[in-house]
Amino acid sequence: MSVIDTPALCDLAIIGGGAAGVLAAIGVLRGASQPLRLLVIEPNLPLARGVAYATTREEHVLNVPVAKMSGFPEQPEDFLDYLCDAQVFPALTREQIAPMFVSRGLYATYLRQRLQQAVDASPAQLEIVAARVQALEPDADGVLLVLDSGRPLRAGRVIIAVGNALRPLPARGASSLAADKRVEAWDYEALAGIASTADVAIIGSGLSMADTVASLRATGHRGKIHVLSRHALLPLPHAKGAAADYDPEPLLAMNLRQRLHALRRHAAEAAARDIPWQSVMERIRPLGQQLWQTLSEDDQRRFLRHVVRYWDVHRHRIATHLYAQLIELQQQGRLQLHRGRLETAVAEGACVCLYAQDRKRRPLQLEVQCVVNATGVEMRAQAMRNPLLQQLLGSGVGRAGPHGIGLDTAADGSLVDADGVAEPRIQVLGSLRIGRLWESLAIPELRGQAAAAAKQALR
Repeated sequence: MSVIDTPALCDLAIIGGGAAGVLAAIGVLRGASQPLRLLVIEPNLPLARGVAYATTREEHVLNVPVAKMSGFPEQPEDFLDYLCDAQVFPALTREQIAPMFVSRGLYATYLRQRLQQAVDASPAQLEIVAARVQALEPDADGVLLVLDSGRPLRAGRVIIAVGNALRPLPARGASSLAADKRVEAWDYEALAGIASTADVAIIGSGLSMADTVASLRATGHRGKIHVLSRHALLPLPHAKGAAADYDPEPLLAMNLRQRLHALRRHAAEAAARDIPWQSVMERIRPLGQQLWQTLSEDDQRRFLRHVVRYWDVHRHRIATHLYAQLIELQQQGRLQLHRGRLETAVAEGACVCLYAQDRKRRPLQLEVQCVVNATGVEMRAQAMRNPLLQQLLGSGVGRAGPHGIGLDTAADGSLVDADGVAEPRIQVLGSLRIGRLWESLAIPELRGQAAAAAKQALR
């Protein structure tokens, strides 16, 4: 890697200023016992507004109740404490706030407030750099980084927390559609600009679809909404009920087929006692990563090929009021669910014609005024269109994770290179670890990884 300028120096560079990067920065600031120079490098400011929390729309709510959304493992009710201390809901008691599904923008504000508190109390110095990291290379003196400005930096350690990327719309001709006819589900301003009378096709039926429908509903949309996906499974809701009391540990010794049978049996037994299936899923929540890692490689492939979508709708649930909105729109005939694989998108006058095949390979055609890409998180690092990830894979500094998902990491989160050697000076957080951990997107996993990375950086 050729560098002309003398690089600026820092003790730690965190690449990415979304939730994971901010949580790691807070951990370092809180744990520092001496002056350190800490950089958070993030092109899209303010901090803490990654994909999940960039929205400022009230209808976009967390998928988990307030009481379970603390950013810190050792302070399990910290987010609830923040909302109460800041009097965000002055007319409500703490007990009333705890089970709420609040707007996601509040979570970004919470993280920034905790970051500022950590800065004020820490001997370490935080600098925010509005830039993208294009490349990095470990050497004898640390890790050399190059920004998109060409500016070089040298860090003693690096934490990679670049967050999520949206999958491209899986259709021939999609890239040639005009901007007002093709909207990304994470482009919240563009969603709000869709004409109220337009017929809309949403490609994908997961959490991003639920957000899109909520936005359309909030802006007074009256046109038809077509949802097209390969499985046509809507997200399922949370539910109140007694806790399931079975022992989930024996699942770890089972193969994939046995686990599915066991979970169905536990759900049936729970239902006989008026316990919702959601409580059965909650019992395995702490074992998510172990359940993935104890599957054989063949069973992991079978899971990705046949089970993953069914897992997603049962594991990643939505607020009950959002689910009720989806069902109401279906019953009114305004939301129609189509099972099929999108193949082609063609602009014809003011419309977009979508050509797909249903599950029996029969042709399916939809004519709409706007297409929304809600296909979800891209898991293949090679396809994320991120220059840093391309450089890491191309140079051999990193390698793809199992099944081509994310980046490969050691058990402690260290980046693994093309030869299989872990680099402890480079830690990886969040969605890039899905291949090794599977459960690596939600706050419980992010806060644990961020705390561990902060401790590693402070050694």
